[in-house]
Amino acid sequence: MTVVSVSMPESLLERIDGFADDHGYTGRSEVIREAARNLLGEFEDARLEDRELMSIVTVLFDYETTSVEERMMHLRHEQEDLVASNFHSHVGDHYCMEVFILDGDLEDISTFVGKVRATQDTLSVDYSVLPVEDFAQSLA
Repeated sequence: MTVVSVSMPESLLERIDGFADDHGYTGRSEVIREAARNLLGEFEDARLEDRELMSIVTVLFDYETTSVEERMMHLRHEQEDLVASNFHSHVGDHYCMEVFILDGDLEDISTFVGKVRATQDTLSVDYSVLPVEDFAQSLA
C-alpha cells in the first residue's frame, strides 16, 4: 500500500484519533481510507445519473471569515445556470449560513458541492439531492 503524507490541523487529527478509538478502527489511516471511499462514492449513485435533480446545499462559516462569503458569492455567479436560489442568514452571534438551491444534473451538482467543500474555513457543508420527478410525485 502506498503511503501518503497529508497536512491537517492538530485539532482535526485529534478528532480523527478519537473517532478511531471510539468506533473500533485500527488507526487514523483506516478512518481516512473509509472517509475517502465515502467521499468518492457519494455521487456515484446510478439512480441519479441522467436525471434532472434538485439539491439543497448548506454552508456554515464564521461571520468574520469574509473569504468564505466572497467565495460563495463567486460560486453563485459562476454557476448561475445551476443555482436556482440562494440566501444568506445569520446564525447565532458568530456564524453565517449560506443556502443554495440547485437545479441540474449529477455532474454539475457534484462539481458545485466539491468547490464548496474545497473552500477553506468552512465549518460545515451539507447537501441533499432528489430527482425532480420524485419530488413532483411526493407532492401528488
